[in-house]
Amino acid sequence: MLTDPFPSKHELLQACRGVPPGDHPLLRLARELTDLHEQRLCSARDTNAERRHIDDIDSRRADLVRDIDRWVILQLPPSHGAAHIHTETLGAVVDKLAQYTACAFAALAGASQWELGDAWEQLAELALGYDDLAAELSAGRRRLPGGP
Repeated sequence: MLTDPFPSKHELLQACRGVPPGDHPLLRLARELTDLHEQRLCSARDTNAERRHIDDIDSRRADLVRDIDRWVILQLPPSHGAAHIHTETLGAVVDKLAQYTACAFAALAGASQWELGDAWEQLAELALGYDDLAAELSAGRRRLPGGP
């Protein structure tokens, strides 16, 4: 078990934007999820894209989310008996961060000022939420669905 298994929100956001994640599994998986979300956005805009292609992307995303969740369970200390449960797994949170990153950068290419601001605000708020969740998980004050 790593002493501090979770990367910071800054490292996670950098990985989502393509900064080489090194050998940290969570950063590598976050980068892969962002790539898939970018592909999904392109496919959703392409009227000739096959639904099967989008389904394949979503299936691969589900596999990566499951990989994150399995990795996280191995890293977590036992939570306190009174630890509150989070509503989503960490894999779901990282997947959402990857989605918001892809959407925020896609919005740079043509969204209105309001849409662009909303996309970046959602990303910033979720990144803060990730940071809080990671700290609470590491301290054993929060637990995840299906986790220890």
